[in-house]
Amino acid sequence: MKNYLSIDQGTTSSRSIIFNSNLEKQIDSQLEYKLDYPDDGWVELRPDDVVNTVKKTIANVLDNFNGSIEACGITNQRETTIVWSRDTGEPIYPGIVWQDRRTNEYCQELKSNGYEKKVSEKTGLVLDPYFSATKVKWILDNVEGAKERAQKGELAFGTVDSYLIFKLTKEKNHLTDVTNASRTMLFNIHNKEWDQELLDIFEIPNSMLPEVLFCDGDYGTIVHSDKKIPIRGVIGDQQGALVGQDCYEYGDMKSTYGTGCFLMVNTKDEAVKSDQGLLTTIAYGLNGNVSYALEGSIYSSGNIIQWLRDKMKFFDDAKESEKYINASGNSNNVLFLPAFNGLGAPFWDSNIRAGFKGITQDTSINDIVTAAFHSIAFQTKEITKVLETNNININKLLVDGGMVANESFCQMLADTLQKNIKRPANVESTALGACKVAMMASGENISEIKSNSSNFEPNKSLENIYSINYNNWKEYINKNLSKS
Repeated sequence: MKNYLSIDQGTTSSRSIIFNSNLEKQIDSQLEYKLDYPDDGWVELRPDDVVNTVKKTIANVLDNFNGSIEACGITNQRETTIVWSRDTGEPIYPGIVWQDRRTNEYCQELKSNGYEKKVSEKTGLVLDPYFSATKVKWILDNVEGAKERAQKGELAFGTVDSYLIFKLTKEKNHLTDVTNASRTMLFNIHNKEWDQELLDIFEIPNSMLPEVLFCDGDYGTIVHSDKKIPIRGVIGDQQGALVGQDCYEYGDMKSTYGTGCFLMVNTKDEAVKSDQGLLTTIAYGLNGNVSYALEGSIYSSGNIIQWLRDKMKFFDDAKESEKYINASGNSNNVLFLPAFNGLGAPFWDSNIRAGFKGITQDTSINDIVTAAFHSIAFQTKEITKVLETNNININKLLVDGGMVANESFCQMLADTLQKNIKRPANVESTALGACKVAMMASGENISEIKSNSSNFEPNKSLENIYSINYNNWKEYINKNLSKS
């Protein structure tokens, strides 16, 4: 029985897990870190916090595990942008997180200059601050001397996976994989190469970019004490969840509920284009072949519950939120607009901000919490409706991520969508996906491994009340969209 190290670097925490060849968890360690919010719509992290929490969790599992490690897989938050000195490895500015909206005005300028169609055709993405390209451009324009240093080849850019590989490997490799590259808005997903025309548009020197490998490539070696562990798998977190949930066939679909929510459906060899706000992206690159996916990206999901816990002080632990959800499906006419940093798919509105409607003296904490959870389920319904208009039928939805440990929320999803919801026994599918990629790269056959799951069936008696609540919520959203 072989063992594998899986590193899951998320938006607010880093986690290291050792799985065996049967994908059974042997030991794990997780550490949180804080994000910074220096201005309206700005979200930053400290790269040292990311690296240090990853190193500490790696040490925590390796120092307390007696077996050998065959290989390592890394999965990570995507789009988050770090620019660092090639010489010292030190970042020249904090990491700009995927949620950050500071480049919205620049994106609007690019749209008005007619670049949106070109960007979409090459990358499958929309022209939005969410992606890495405009974040790199902002750093080069706003950090003193950065543009000149970049032109001299002194600076490196990468998403979090690239920075971790650079900082963790003895080879100091500057690499990324096709899934993370496909989220930068600089990578042509059709020819699988960095696109010079896009680099020229965003004024980013080619010398800053990492080399792109398939997910099951050779990324270098982690050395810890007497252990030398090859990194044999790298995959973006949402694509990692797709692999973790065994979504290898056309139409296989999963939805991950972490800080944000990301619904992704495998479209295999076909890069399906959506005109209704969904993204075309690379699902994975394995065994020399690339598969594509359609994705709906929701900015606010688990961070809503975190806000209710940390800022509103409604409960001390996220697990306690479950008891505040009204089982009847009613929120006493309270509606929540989940837009701390704008709205993602299919609205793509950077200017809109969060709010409540319908609060009266009769409103309870239960109503507010229920409305907040409703907003997550309703956003999911928005995306599934768009998929259905693209002739992608949904019979069941595979869910994962920290939020789906909440059984009341899973039932709410089933009742809202009127679809079966399937939850795996191990809801951390992103880490499983990274492990599976490393296993495949090491020559293991994972097709025989089966995992247990729970099934949530829709309550038909609540279909009407959820439909009414959804329609009221959609009307509230449409009235507040800045584009309307």
